Amino acid sequence: MTKRIAVFASGNGSNFQVIAEQFPVAFVFSDHRDAYVLERAKKLGVPSYAFELKEFDNKTAYEEAIIDLLDKHEIDLVVLAGYMKIVASPLLARYEGRMINIHPAYLPEFPGAHGIEDAWYAGVEESGVTIHWVDSGVDSGKIIRQERVPRLESDTIDTFEERIHAMEYRLYPEVLESLGVERRR
Repeated sequence: MTKRIAVFASGNGSNFQVIAEQFPVAFVFSDHRDAYVLERAKKLGVPSYAFELKEFDNKTAYEEAIIDLLDKHEIDLVVLAGYMKIVASPLLARYEGRMINIHPAYLPEFPGAHGIEDAWYAGVEESGVTIHWVDSGVDSGKIIRQERVPRLESDTIDTFEERIHAMEYRLYPEVLESLGVERRR
């Protein structure tokens, strides 16, 4: 039996789309009601949910609403794909060991929200992509897989970013399959 996955994204949703085209996704969740990922989900026929932290009294209530969604859909693995909120308790307590994240840098180098830009402006010769388990830190969970992406002499920040995203689109499906998520037939 394949693992049931939910994908969380805050913005564009390009990693979500790559995943949803290859794997059954129970639903996508966004913390922004106007995120483009919701349009992608609609086009792909994937159920979607969106609500924002500001709609709740506190972060605990917000995360409890997310847990209710995950429980309702019997989710085995939460896949963060550009989800820009820090996961806290109670969500982390409930899903630790069942939640993964992708980060556009070779961790522990350049954690946080701007991995590509931080690597670029630091002048590194290479950066990369990391997929890791989510823990209570910021991009500090146990690494599942990493790949380096060189910075070429001809690169602009845009071409560097494009190559990092291309690596993400290759790696995330490989990692999902290695974790027991079956591809679409």
